[in-house]
Amino acid sequence: MQDEQEKNGLEQYRIADAPASLYYIPNFITPEEEQHILESIPPNKWISLSHRRLQAIPSRLSNTNTLLASPLPNWLTHPITDRFKDMKIFSDSPHGGANHCLINEYLPGQGIMPHEDGAAYHPVVATVSLNGSLVLEITPKTPPAAEDHSSSSSPPPADPSSTSSEENPPTNNPQPPPPKPRWRILQEPRSLLLTTEPAYSSTLHGIPSVHADNDLTSSTVANWDQLSPGTKQKIVADGDRNERQTTRISLTFRDVRKVSRLGMKVFGKVRT
Repeated sequence: MQDEQEKNGLEQYRIADAPASLYYIPNFITPEEEQHILESIPPNKWISLSHRRLQAIPSRLSNTNTLLASPLPNWLTHPITDRFKDMKIFSDSPHGGANHCLINEYLPGQGIMPHEDGAAYHPVVATVSLNGSLVLEITPKTPPAAEDHSSSSSPPPADPSSTSSEENPPTNNPQPPPPKPRWRILQEPRSLLLTTEPAYSSTLHGIPSVHADNDLTSSTVANWDQLSPGTKQKIVADGDRNERQTTRISLTFRDVRKVSRLGMKVFGKVRT
């Protein structure tokens, strides 16, 4: 995969101080494109979880990790997935492109526990951030031989028969404390974060539930050198902090491995 990324010009966006298969592209979309997408998100399709809301486009996965085939709407394909195709980001995935988008809404103070995306998807994740900025924490998975099952802080191995923990979070059973992050990535509005192998399978990712991301410096933020000058200046002026003052929306694109053509027969052509 890395040779493919170098060939497609992505090497210039590789995050130097993080696993070699993580890429950060600032200003992947324009402010006008961002606003159009925000205005196009259906207001009546949100699913409320305990600490955030989400939408699955075109639909949620079945209990066998199968996606009912249906095209993504135009407001997601133009310009985002078209741009993916130009950069050949999903060129080696089973369907040659992203066929699923998970939209997450994070209010100030909201986050998500460290998790992995699992075997339901081709191991490429492309996340576009909208409206707000926050820190994503990346943690190496604990090697099985080193696990203490009485106090393990990493989730069990991915079960191919269960859907993503991001789309179907754990129940309210007591959870172990989150592992300590190894890398921190600040995701700016309109940026793209690309996760490929081996980071896809060897790490967990999560968002701390805080109102401000603290201690943000060139030595603690893996993609510091790729942030815009304005972002860095504001962080320094605010005392090495990123205040989460606005709602952040994330668009997470993946290629679901198992697709049922039944979706085309049941739903027909998706209106855009």
